[in-house]
Amino acid sequence: MRPLKIGFAITLLAALVAAQTPALKTFASSSDVAAMIAKAKAERKPDQPLFAQPILQLAPYTASLEYRGAVGPAAVHETEAEMFYVIDGSATLVTGGKLVNEKRTNPENLTGTAIEGGSARPVAKGDFIIVPEKTPHWFSTINGTIVLMSFHAPRPLPAR
Repeated sequence: MRPLKIGFAITLLAALVAAQTPALKTFASSSDVAAMIAKAKAERKPDQPLFAQPILQLAPYTASLEYRGAVGPAAVHETEAEMFYVIDGSATLVTGGKLVNEKRTNPENLTGTAIEGGSARPVAKGDFIIVPEKTPHWFSTINGTIVLMSFHAPRPLPAR
């Protein structure tokens, strides 16, 4: 009787761990990405500046598809860099400076309504950008829509 209880407990524990482990997705085809863009275009509400969905996931990393149809909030990620690849469209990206109306969204991120100062640069299809951690960044102008792949890269903890 006891081995049966232990076996049941192990099975239950394995099911709980599996339910809490994020799905791994390490490949997305160009047709997968095209379908994601179509979904974002169809489901984004007119007053919604950003529609995001994961492209690939391998904890602690996620590459997301960002479909931006309007200017949204500025951001600072305190513990991770963010890389963007522009899949389609164009915009103006501001980096550096200081967040306006800064608010904490969680222990690692800040948002604001804009950026004071900073450097503005046009970005367009095919461009790559990396924004270091603790750096304010904001798409201050969206020319129609811009479709991005964003990748958050946490910094490794220092060796002890």
